Amino acid sequence: MLNTDPSMIRDQRGSMIPLLIVFIVVIGIISVSVGGAIVATFTSVKTSEQSALALNIAEAGVNYYVWHLNHDGSDLKDGNPSAILGPDGYGPFVHDYRDMTGKVVGKYTLYIKPTLVGSSVVVVRSIGEVDGIRRSVDARLGAMSYAAYAVAGNQALWFGDNETANGPVHSNVGVKMDGPSTGTVSSANTSYRVPSNHGNGRNTIQPGVWCDPTVTSPVNCNTRNKSNWLYPAAKLDFVRLSSDMCDLKKLATSLSGPSACDALPSRTESYVPPVSTNYNRNTGYLIELNSNGTYRLSRVTNERDKRPAAQALTTVLIANNIPIPANGVIFVEDNVWLRRSSNAGFDGRVTIVAARLSGSATGNSDANIVFAGSVTYADQYNGDDAIGGIAEGSVEIAPYAGVPLEIHGAYIAKSGDFVYRQRSREDNTYTKGWVNGVEKFRFFGSVSVYGMWTWSYFGYSCSNENSPHCWQGYRWTETAYDENLRYNPPPSFPLTDTFEVLAWREVLVRP
Repeated sequence: MLNTDPSMIRDQRGSMIPLLIVFIVVIGIISVSVGGAIVATFTSVKTSEQSALALNIAEAGVNYYVWHLNHDGSDLKDGNPSAILGPDGYGPFVHDYRDMTGKVVGKYTLYIKPTLVGSSVVVVRSIGEVDGIRRSVDARLGAMSYAAYAVAGNQALWFGDNETANGPVHSNVGVKMDGPSTGTVSSANTSYRVPSNHGNGRNTIQPGVWCDPTVTSPVNCNTRNKSNWLYPAAKLDFVRLSSDMCDLKKLATSLSGPSACDALPSRTESYVPPVSTNYNRNTGYLIELNSNGTYRLSRVTNERDKRPAAQALTTVLIANNIPIPANGVIFVEDNVWLRRSSNAGFDGRVTIVAARLSGSATGNSDANIVFAGSVTYADQYNGDDAIGGIAEGSVEIAPYAGVPLEIHGAYIAKSGDFVYRQRSREDNTYTKGWVNGVEKFRFFGSVSVYGMWTWSYFGYSCSNENSPHCWQGYRWTETAYDENLRYNPPPSFPLTDTFEVLAWREVLVRP
């Protein structure tokens, strides 16, 4: 029976109102949630974009300082000479970051931290910031120096079958590699004429890097791996070393201006004036490197190279335990004789320059570096120690240096040779040869030479390779490259290339 009671009908209609209200509330909650999610999504996207932009800005800061160093490789203060070195390096240096329209959209803050004394490697922390969002990058920047090669020459090079080349080798002319090698071997030429004193193949045209096919031991020329022989390769510039030496003198004397390299100031721990304004190849200074990170300086008044080491040099002591300068550079305006003071080796980092740059002290010859004995690191392999030698003329091994002989460090002969002294300065006769295995010469470091490079000479008219009378210098040699020198050369060692990013990583720690 149909219920027609009006009160009942009104009750049924009234019960729909709460349901409608609930429905509206639910729809509202869903709308708010969806709207909130949309807003949160847009906010998250914007935050992600800003975070990504902050990282890009941080990377831009690193790229900026690569550019800056390639215009001024010694400036770690971003053009602010009064900047003070703090625990995070020099800084903070703040730069605006602009988009393509020139609008400032963020900024980056730089901290520049040096590594080892005089090293070409610096650590740059760049903090990119956009609307309060920050991201930080640590980057190691470095430039290769002349110490990037085990041996580099402006003339043709020859490694005999009894010579081992460990590390990169380069010549601006060509390389004859008969001995074992472990690194790249490169030449600036596709082919070259082999010098007349380079054994088999002399005076013939050969590839930029080659070996004698008759050599089969200890490495077979015909079957050896030649994939790391590179030619042509970029040429090394030895001419620019003149300006590099002038810069090193300014660094040692704290002088500046156009006449700084012509000055003759008094002796300090970092600068040593010439013995005389008149050049004499037998006079100069003996530097003995001490195991406590200091050096002993003596004036050399004469050299007699046919005598034993104890009698070869006539010297007058100037001072002992002289501190290595804070910048690690010692500039000597004369010839330098060099050796260690004890078997413990040298503990420290130093670059020694022998050059007569002053107009009143040039005389008629360039200053040389002469090894009067072994020169070694206290710690050979960890990279903490480094010895550099830059000679305006030649670098020589004296006949009285002794056996076995060991030399560590990076050395440059700017306009001369790096050789064992073949003829005595006393009477011009041939010097002694060392032919036994226990009399080996070991070199650990880097050689860059304008002229000839050799530590042994063999008389072609001789038939007995075991006779010391057929040799001058060392029959058995070993050349090992110090990999630590590649980007951590001796202090302020001349560079051969531009700065680049060696490694980088994002960091959470911020100054």
